[in-house]
Amino acid sequence: MTPTKRKPTPGAFRKGDPRIREWAAKGGRANAARHRKINTPYTGTVLDAMDDAGLTGPTWDAWRTLLRATFGLPMSEGEDLARFRRHTGRESAPAVGEAVDECWTIAGRRGGKSRIASLVALYCALRFDASTLADGEVALIPLLAADRRQARIVMGYLKALCQLPVFHPYVHRITGREGIELHTGVNIEISTASFRTIRGFTVPAAVLDEVAFWRDESTSTNPDSAILDALRPGMATVPGSLLFAITSPYARRGEVWATYERYFGVADRYVLVWCSDTQSLNPTVPDRVIERAYEKDALSAAAEYGRDGKVSFRRDVEAFIDAEAIAAATVPERLELAPLDDIQYFGFVDPSGGSRDSFTVAVAHRQGADHAVLDAIRETRPPFSPDSVVEQYAALLQSYRVTEVVGDRYAGEWPREVFRKYGVRYVPSELTKSGLYIEIVAPLNANRIELLDNAVLRSQLLGLERRTARGGKDSVDHAPGGRDDVANSACGALGLALPHSPNGKQKKKVQWV
Repeated sequence: MTPTKRKPTPGAFRKGDPRIREWAAKGGRANAARHRKINTPYTGTVLDAMDDAGLTGPTWDAWRTLLRATFGLPMSEGEDLARFRRHTGRESAPAVGEAVDECWTIAGRRGGKSRIASLVALYCALRFDASTLADGEVALIPLLAADRRQARIVMGYLKALCQLPVFHPYVHRITGREGIELHTGVNIEISTASFRTIRGFTVPAAVLDEVAFWRDESTSTNPDSAILDALRPGMATVPGSLLFAITSPYARRGEVWATYERYFGVADRYVLVWCSDTQSLNPTVPDRVIERAYEKDALSAAAEYGRDGKVSFRRDVEAFIDAEAIAAATVPERLELAPLDDIQYFGFVDPSGGSRDSFTVAVAHRQGADHAVLDAIRETRPPFSPDSVVEQYAALLQSYRVTEVVGDRYAGEWPREVFRKYGVRYVPSELTKSGLYIEIVAPLNANRIELLDNAVLRSQLLGLERRTARGGKDSVDHAPGGRDDVANSACGALGLALPHSPNGKQKKKVQWV
């Protein structure tokens, strides 16, 4: 009996065998063929897709007008044109058949943004013509969300759409929590905002959800510019590609604000900016919800919900420290300074329990009469053992002859007990976190501070925001979703080193006693 000839597998080839490349190419073509089981793209318009998804009735009329303008569909001279003028500041609608390259939707909360983001991503994937792809190539539509929780919400909407009878035949498979593969040769991938995950792909569309609130976890800054720089080259060679950004407004900075400033009310052929309050997009939101929000904080409510057709960027939130001041204070390539015998050092810690926030410590000293120098900074990110981190930080402090460290008074009793265990006295700060930042800004602007060349510190300082309450009192903190653990310890230590500091006076008093 003649044995059956078995098909070779890649594992049977030796390294360098030229057949490996041929095998891989066949696999790529086979995988692409499975993706393209349905060769005919979805033939309906985006309005048909809304109908198929059940997004019908008067509550969705404003979204229909927006999508007509985005995809170059006919618009009625009555209600459609009136809505378009109200929410774009433009007199004439885009020409029929002329879809825009970019649509930036700035809208109030609870207006249906995430549902529309999911629909637009799926529609763009279904209508894509896979014949434009090379053999083995799969296109990518990234749907980028502000954080993991928001990404799960958007994915939930997208999965629900894929289960509908009209869309389900196009679905090849759902890959866990983050992606959907379609027979049209397109993958939709949902992730948190990062420019690192989207480079090098063919991108027929990109849907950006809550752009104004994106945050890079490592730097605590909004990566919007870097993401757009990474996306646009992948979209440039795809006919009819669409960048669809949808967000509530926030501070008057970043790509959302810059695009609004440049294009709102401007009859640009390629970029459309739409600004709408919550109730214009979703009339089912009760009046009392909006009224209560305005009674509590009118400036916040104007950005969260809006009125009279529009939402507003927050005027009470501004960048706290100028980038040029930080650059001028940073000593290039100085990562840390070794302790010297004839200098008095000051330490500040921002404790953490080890499950969520970073645990940080910083050391600084006074130079001359009124200058402060940052000598060292450490950050331990969760998860970690608090006792182990305190032991390490106590050793660092003692190497600078710091036997008394100042820290957050809201951390409770445990930092005092654990630091005492390792020979360092823990003293609660006289200043709040906001007070620490406010104390440091004048010396920083006056070039009386030297900072280490630390990227995280620099980013967190840039991410600080000044907010003005209704009573006129200023407070400083990180942006929503941001972090400031490193900046908090650094500013605390520098404040201790500066003369006339409330924390510095407290420290001298404690030492004297």
